[in-house]
Amino acid sequence: MPLEAFIFDLDGVLTDTAIFHYQAWKRLADEWGAEFNWEINHQLRGVSRRASMEIIFKDHDLNEEDFQRGMARKNGYYQSLIRGMTPENVLPGARDLLKELSENDIKIGLGSASKNARTVLNAIGLTDMVDVIGDGFSVEHGKPEPDLFLFVAHEMGVKPQNCVVLEDAAAGIEAANRAGMYAVGIGQPDRLPGADVVYPNLEGLTLEKIESDLETARPY
Repeated sequence: MPLEAFIFDLDGVLTDTAIFHYQAWKRLADEWGAEFNWEINHQLRGVSRRASMEIIFKDHDLNEEDFQRGMARKNGYYQSLIRGMTPENVLPGARDLLKELSENDIKIGLGSASKNARTVLNAIGLTDMVDVIGDGFSVEHGKPEPDLFLFVAHEMGVKPQNCVVLEDAAAGIEAANRAGMYAVGIGQPDRLPGADVVYPNLEGLTLEKIESDLETARPY
């Protein structure tokens, strides 16, 4: 099982901007008269900004101009919230795992649906640890389509079957499966169907542990 590259989702895996996304969407939903709560917010995990608009405002008759205006407004709210992020916002275990992968000549990619991924990565000080960044600008079709992960693998020069994806969203796990990559879930197993293995977070996670567990999950 030659693992040559790891592709990380950003939000919920390397850092946690969920509260910022929630606050930004909540503000827009309140302004536009739509219901929004944490349960609805969970449906937005791993999907694009436009798809999020479609979920939140499914009962509203929005035209294209409304979509563009709403996405821009939400992004403005979100950007104002993430400006204060620092390296302290890196989740426990993330930096150690990235360092270990680099020391073992494992390529590191980012596969995030966010169009603010580079801004966040710069703010938390992880940009220099990532070889290839795939974000909301990289491909036309986001998760659960496999395009983003395939793009990152191609840019790294690695075959999909030799890539491991670390994801906290069901849409990301599905995208990894459809890309023919190993799928490592981060979070609660019941919310990550299709993952080869699931860990609660990255804290204490090592390359050896992941390799061993994936070998057990896929003994072929």
